[in-house]
Amino acid sequence: MPPSMLATALALVRTILFQFAFYAGSLVLVPLALLGGTVMPSRLLFVGPWAWAGWFRLCSRWITGVRLQIDGTIPTGPHLFALKHESAYEAILTLWLFARPAVVMKAELRRIPIWGAASARHGSIFVDRAGSSAMLRAMMKAAAAASAAGRPVVIFPEGTRVAPGEQPPLAAGFAGLYKILKLPVVPIALDTGAAWPRSFIKYPGTVHMKIGETLAPGAPRGEIEAKVQQAINALNLGVAR
Repeated sequence: MPPSMLATALALVRTILFQFAFYAGSLVLVPLALLGGTVMPSRLLFVGPWAWAGWFRLCSRWITGVRLQIDGTIPTGPHLFALKHESAYEAILTLWLFARPAVVMKAELRRIPIWGAASARHGSIFVDRAGSSAMLRAMMKAAAAASAAGRPVVIFPEGTRVAPGEQPPLAAGFAGLYKILKLPVVPIALDTGAAWPRSFIKYPGTVHMKIGETLAPGAPRGEIEAKVQQAINALNLGVAR
């Protein structure tokens, strides 16, 4: 049911307050993250991104009223995490949810002033939407280096944000990473699109995050893609809310 005019007006006010609070904090935290990524010891390299994503979580929870409910436990250590992608909400929270993640993200984000440089310094993996062979090779090389350093690799296997209910086929990059990295895969279902849509206004509610069963490396491409696609869409299918 569409929200009432009053509920929409209240959500608009809360969204505006969120924008002021989050971006004001980002003006401090993002430059510090870039500086920290340059001068801090390696063991402290990821404190800045974690703090920035944590600030986002606090602002989204206490200002917009968007709560996060996690069903299951996120494994530690090198894994290939495959997430459903419906909004910017989960993209930012990857830096808070995972320990020292190497996140595969679109190349356009690299051009954001200061943030793009900080993200690159902390090991984000940038890819272009064209999916060129050179891009895929660069992604594989960067992901392999991250895995060798004991870091988890995080990817949105559908390749882009999708509207709630949409289930597009997985992009080729996921299968390539699965084959090259030989890591166990953890599919993660999310339903963020209703509370955190692409439109400006964000709505209070609960975002559900379901940690799927860990899948072993070495499966045929068709099999692993089918299992991952089903698992990341579990909430869309009404499974285990």
